[in-house]
Amino acid sequence: MSSITVCARFRPLTSKEKLNGDADSVCIRCIDSETFVFKDDKDEELTFSFDRVFYEESKQDDVYQFLALPIVRDSVNAINGTIITYGQTGAGKTYSMEGPGILECDEQKKGLLPRVVKGLFDSLSPSDEELTFSIKLSMVEIYMEKIRDLFDLSKDNIQIKESKSRGIILHGVTEITVLDPAEALQSLSRGIANRAVGETQMNLASSRSHCVYIFTIQQEFLREKRMRSGKLILVDLAGSEKVEKTGAEGRVLEEAKTINKSLSALGNVINSLTCGLQGKTSHIPYRDSKLTRMLQDALVSFFITIICQIIPIIQQISVPHKVFLTKGGTARTALLCCCSPSASNVSESLSTLRFGARAKHIKSSPRVHCIEEKSNTGSTASSPPGDEFSLRIMNELGKRLNMEDVKLLEELFIQEGILYDLQSVEEDQEIENLNFQTISLLQEALEKLTSAIDELKRENSILKAKVDASVEFSFCKEDKKRLIHNMIFGGVIFVSLWGLLVWVI
Repeated sequence: MSSITVCARFRPLTSKEKLNGDADSVCIRCIDSETFVFKDDKDEELTFSFDRVFYEESKQDDVYQFLALPIVRDSVNAINGTIITYGQTGAGKTYSMEGPGILECDEQKKGLLPRVVKGLFDSLSPSDEELTFSIKLSMVEIYMEKIRDLFDLSKDNIQIKESKSRGIILHGVTEITVLDPAEALQSLSRGIANRAVGETQMNLASSRSHCVYIFTIQQEFLREKRMRSGKLILVDLAGSEKVEKTGAEGRVLEEAKTINKSLSALGNVINSLTCGLQGKTSHIPYRDSKLTRMLQDALVSFFITIICQIIPIIQQISVPHKVFLTKGGTARTALLCCCSPSASNVSESLSTLRFGARAKHIKSSPRVHCIEEKSNTGSTASSPPGDEFSLRIMNELGKRLNMEDVKLLEELFIQEGILYDLQSVEEDQEIENLNFQTISLLQEALEKLTSAIDELKRENSILKAKVDASVEFSFCKEDKKRLIHNMIFGGVIFVSLWGLLVWVI
């Protein structure tokens, strides 16, 4: 089991910090490339150790070579990878990820992103004519707890789905096939231009969203007639903020609250992964935010080492449809904790370092993948049904493990989709059938609604006719009353005039 790779990086002091006299009160003291002493706001010294510490004089290429290059190579070999930059606002996360600009020509200042693009194409340059490959690029941001497609701004509320075979996926996200590094960087530049940024007292171009870059690498081996796919995800997190320092107001303040809430959810997931009871599963709150849900594959951990012991046991059992089991890792993950060396930011830097120290304890466990091999036409051996296969696995495990461990493993296998009936309909077909049923039900409901509307229209026409008739009858009665009134009034006038005429004569 391997831990998440965690590195710390300290940016140089800014000109503002130097003017305020922070140059004389730097909060770190270097010991070596992995360890340093941090002085907190109470002048207490704390020692931190990480896989690598990049100090102020460190180069962009140093970060890439140690942190990112191994994951780039693994992604080409179909092992998913995730690289995350974390820290307070203005700590150098976006600079580490992009550099001064994604199209920056200065080789020394290029960030992780343009170096990763070059590294992918360099690793995939086909030396064999029997190999073809493609790289697809997606780019989204999590803004105010909504996932927005930065290549298509009309998609401003993308939903997260989960597949047994592909893990966490973004439903309907735009994927651009890029043919060379220049095209990839141009596409990334367009996406970055659509990202939400704002001005605060600590950063003139503060990221107001978490930005996620997704590279999907597909390779086809023509001679062997097989394909493999890997995914590389880079995450530039928005920085945590203190309102009294950033001076955020109005919309920027609401953005800061959402950012801090999602980062708090990420911290809760890290705590759950590292503080759970050994040998027992506990609830991991991945669904508390869009950020933790998207990073679920990168953070997932089983909390058991015993799974490594059961692979040989399972492989001894005859498997239906000649399904063989192989060990494979979960997504390899690297975390870059970006900090300020200034004493004025000591509390934020300490929080970032403690976050990285907790994340260091997450273990990446081997995961069992089911790979189906086509049956030989000459084979006549019958395959045991899925239920019998599952029972045989659990019986074999019961001979070597205690019952509590067997029950725990059975629950984990079911959750991960390792134990299921291979004769059943495949997941994609199930989803298709479910969609078809849902559409059918919606169509039926629409027909009923249309029929009800037509009936209401008919009743409304009848009611309107009755109302019109009633109104017309009322008008007739009023006309009659008015006529009688006029006749009486006219008769009175006539009699009066006649009486007056007789009196005059």
